Amino acid sequence: MRILFTGGGTGGHIFPIIAVIRQLKKKYNQENNLEIFFLGAPAGVSFSNVLENEGIKTKMILTGKIRRYFSIKNILDFFKMPIGLLQSLWYLYIWMPDVIFNKGGFGSVPVVFAGWLYGIPILTHESDMIPGLANRFGSKFSKRIAISFDKSGEYFSKNKTALIGNPIREEMVKTCLSNNPDDKEKARNLLGLTSQNPVIFIFGGSQGAKVLNQAILRILPRLLEKYEIIHQCGSKNFEEIKKETNQISLISSYHPFPFLNEDQITAAYLLSNLVISRAGAGSISEIAACGKPSILIPLTNSSGDHQKKNAFVYVQAGASSILEQENLTPNLFLNEINKILDNSELIQKMSINAKNFAMPEAAQKIAESLIEMGE
Repeated sequence: MRILFTGGGTGGHIFPIIAVIRQLKKKYNQENNLEIFFLGAPAGVSFSNVLENEGIKTKMILTGKIRRYFSIKNILDFFKMPIGLLQSLWYLYIWMPDVIFNKGGFGSVPVVFAGWLYGIPILTHESDMIPGLANRFGSKFSKRIAISFDKSGEYFSKNKTALIGNPIREEMVKTCLSNNPDDKEKARNLLGLTSQNPVIFIFGGSQGAKVLNQAILRILPRLLEKYEIIHQCGSKNFEEIKKETNQISLISSYHPFPFLNEDQITAAYLLSNLVISRAGAGSISEIAACGKPSILIPLTNSSGDHQKKNAFVYVQAGASSILEQENLTPNLFLNEINKILDNSELIQKMSINAKNFAMPEAAQKIAESLIEMGE
């Protein structure tokens, strides 16, 4: 069986794809006959390595992006779209997959359309509560649509849409929920943790978040008096962060990283008492499955304001707290952190509600559906 995956080049697209591929490898008994391809938007070096490490044949295409505001890039990208379609038609002709998994993002549009022209069945997955333009387009050519939030179904055809959840890497969740002392000791050594203070994991998404980074720096000296900090700040921000924090006392309790690989991010989730994160669907899904209390800080200019809407659904479930970016003052931020970590009853309640919100079998169900569609 040949299965092709398509999507954008960010962690929000790549990591769910990896989760599904691993389930496919487990479930497809004739593994030697399973061929897996990725065709989509150019991915960063870190994500390209992730795809290669999974044994995925990967090709990148020229992709255009439709912006909902005036930009000269819209004109330039308009000319990329037909080129991307021709590339997609060519690669699909060579590979001719049995089924396509569409994760969305502007990199998926020409691939989905080419797949439809060839009559290849397509399964589209939408992570966010408010679908992006790419998946609204792709859904019209899809045989099945999987969603992560119940209200997303309002945007798609009901007779081919199912609430599945967001695919997350099974190995990460199993480690986080194991409570194995040896795993925790290995995690501490891997990340270089030195104290017995409560641990805060700050995660601005796979590329970091500059606004969140600056908010943390403003309260970092006071945080380090009580907590140990793991901070994925993004490769573009890493050197600046290191420079700004070199003179802070208790700096040995602060652990910035440009990017966390799978072992490192698993260790961070395992050790954390609190996660501070953007409100991408992938991040929420991982936090929920690991049962971690959290503070969500939605991106203000996300398409359709989807991060804020993701966050409010999760907060309404009693699993998290939300701070809007425009209200991210130092005192309010610090007070929210202390309010959670100083209250063991609240921590336990958030953890239970997070696990209840999670749908950890999403990757398994999608893999089963792809096999069924492709056979």
